[in-house]
Amino acid sequence: MPHDTRMPAIFLGHGNPMNALRDNAYTRRWAALGAALPQPRAVLSISAHWYVPATAVTANAQPRTIHDFGGFPRELHEMQYPAPGAPELAARVAQLLAPVPVELEHGWGLDHGTWSILVHMYPNADIPVIQLSIDETKDANWHHRSARQLAALRDEGILIIGSGNLVHNLHTYAWGRRGVEPYDWAVRFETRARELLLVRDFAPLVAYETLGRDAMLSAPTPEHYLPLLYVLAQHHEHEPVSFPVEGFDGGSISMLAVQLG
Repeated sequence: MPHDTRMPAIFLGHGNPMNALRDNAYTRRWAALGAALPQPRAVLSISAHWYVPATAVTANAQPRTIHDFGGFPRELHEMQYPAPGAPELAARVAQLLAPVPVELEHGWGLDHGTWSILVHMYPNADIPVIQLSIDETKDANWHHRSARQLAALRDEGILIIGSGNLVHNLHTYAWGRRGVEPYDWAVRFETRARELLLVRDFAPLVAYETLGRDAMLSAPTPEHYLPLLYVLAQHHEHEPVSFPVEGFDGGSISMLAVQLG
């Protein structure tokens, strides 16, 4: 498939689950993205919130909407995103990832890392969606390397979305405080990451633990960071890198989106 018909790949900072209900700068950008991108045949989502000791892919025809959070309003717990699954695509993902053993999972569904964004991008819930788990037993280099095996999907009309946050530190998050300035270390790490992304120097971002104290404060645990590496692994030579969504929430969560193509 010529590159002008290749689907983009995109990392999205999903932030607070309440974004699913909100009309704000981030959710409006997600809606604009959904309208601007080529219509995908299906979506493959790698969400920070399916971080388990295995590689698995949702293979159910009708994935359930998972409310994997607590302490939020009933309205959020009652939200449904009834997008169909794509069992054939799940099997294709398993085939591409071989020899990594991939479980075809029928119990999981779409968690809020996926649906809180897609409810704005594709509000009709008419595009099939599957999720790929993040194996918590593997290191960043393994995730980036194995994700490269999925690159063919972009030429098959599949939109690959990584959903997490480049900077995600809940210990320092300003709960309930609006308009708080982002921490210096968060801004420094995001700025460094952007510089590396723009010159397509991804190796330091894969080895992010070597980027010092700012990186460790920004990604104290790996699960919200690793979805970025799944997207970077889809990069084609000379392909543009852009940032369709920007901003910080609560001082310590980067809402940056990174688009390839």
